[in-house]
Amino acid sequence: METAPINLEIVSPDRKVYSGEVKSVSAPGIEGGFQILSNHAPYVTTLGIGKVKIEETGGNSIVYAISGGIFEVNKNKATILAESIESQEEIDEDKVKAALARAQELLNREEITKDDKEKAKMDIEENKNKLKVVKE
Repeated sequence: METAPINLEIVSPDRKVYSGEVKSVSAPGIEGGFQILSNHAPYVTTLGIGKVKIEETGGNSIVYAISGGIFEVNKNKATILAESIESQEEIDEDKVKAALARAQELLNREEITKDDKEKAKMDIEENKNKLKVVKE
């Protein structure tokens, strides 16, 4: 018996990233990773920094680096409202490495505000995630 596909939509503040039917979605919840399959119970959660993996109904896999957002599923309709999201193909490894180096340099300064220190730590985490996703 064929299971009903999940209608998935991924939206970021500046564009619609993805819209289509999928077999499964894996995402990084703030309390741990999770996977959604067909006919999942209604669920809403906050997303952290990590990898979103989509298994399309045609068999293709798509991987994204995400930096937080909201995930909702109800009646085989799932939505990801992403703060920031990039596919493997969109990630420029050289730019990410340069951004990572700048953030690490900022973090190593002796005179740094608490806010700048927190931002640098977040930038490091986000850029390390992008490098992990692009090398997958």
